[in-house]
Amino acid sequence: MIWLRFMRVADDSLKCGRSHLLLLLFFCAATFCHAQENRLPSLETQVAPGIEALKSGDLDTAEKVFSNALRHGAKHPLIYHNLGVIAQMRNRHSEAAQRFREALALQPAYGPSRLLLGASLLALGKNMEAVRELERAVKLMPEQPPARLELAKAYEASENWLSAADQLQKLVEMAPHDPEYAYQMGKAWMRLSGWAYQQIARIAPKSARLQQGLGQEYLAQEKNDLALEAFQHALEADPKLPEVHLAIGTVLLEQKKYDQALEEIDAELKIVPESKAAAELKAKIEDAKAVSAP
Repeated sequence: MIWLRFMRVADDSLKCGRSHLLLLLFFCAATFCHAQENRLPSLETQVAPGIEALKSGDLDTAEKVFSNALRHGAKHPLIYHNLGVIAQMRNRHSEAAQRFREALALQPAYGPSRLLLGASLLALGKNMEAVRELERAVKLMPEQPPARLELAKAYEASENWLSAADQLQKLVEMAPHDPEYAYQMGKAWMRLSGWAYQQIARIAPKSARLQQGLGQEYLAQEKNDLALEAFQHALEADPKLPEVHLAIGTVLLEQKKYDQALEEIDAELKIVPESKAAAELKAKIEDAKAVSAP
C-alpha cells in the first residue's frame, strides 16, 4: 500500500546522512491509528498526488492537493505535517509551526513533526519553545542525528553552551567517523571554553585559573610572550597551581632556552611528582639540550 511504502521511506530516511535527511522527512507519512483504518483507501487517493508533487519539488501542486483534502474533511496528521513542510520550505515559519501543532494534536508522539516544529520555532527566535519541542523530539527519536543537531542549535541560541556541547558529543559518539559532527563539537567546546572564562572573570577576576586560561588562549594564537606573562601572573596568584610550569617549560623549549625550561619542569615535578607529561617533557628537553651542545 502507498502508506506503508512512504512510511518505509521515512524510516529509511532517518538512517541516511544529515545532508538530505530533513528533506526526506518532509515526505514521510504519519503512523495510523486503528480507528482510521477504514478511511485509508479514500485518503490514499486524495493525497498520493500531493506526496508525489512534494517529492518532485512542486510545492504549489502539493499544497493544493493537501489543502483540498482538508476541505473535503480529511483531518489526518500526514496532511497537516506536509502542509507544515511546504510552509517551512517557503520560510513561512509561523504558518509551519501552526500546521505541525495541528499534526501533533492528532498524533503527539510523531517525532518528525516535533523536530520540524522545533526548527520553525528556532527560526522565529522562540528559543525556549524550540528547546522544549526538540527535547521531546530527541526523546522520541534518540538515535536520529538531525534531532540532536537541531537541539544543539537551540541550546546554543539559548546560550546553554554546556547542553549544546553535550548533544554534539553524543552525535560524535553515534557517528565517530563523521568529520562534520567532530567539527561542530570542536566549535561547541571552544564556545563553552570562552563562556567558562567569562564566568571566571566575572566571579574571580584575579583568579590564577583565569590567567592560566588566558595563557592557553595566547598559546593557541602563537603569542608566546603574552602567554608567558599570563602564566607568570597565574603563578603569582597560586604558586602551586599544576600545569603552569609545564606550559612555561613547553614554550621555553620551543625558544631553545633549555636550562630555564628544565628549571620549570623541575618546579612542576615538585608540585605533581607523578606527572607523566612533565617527565616526558623533561626527557625531551634534555635530549634537545644534548643535541645542541657543541
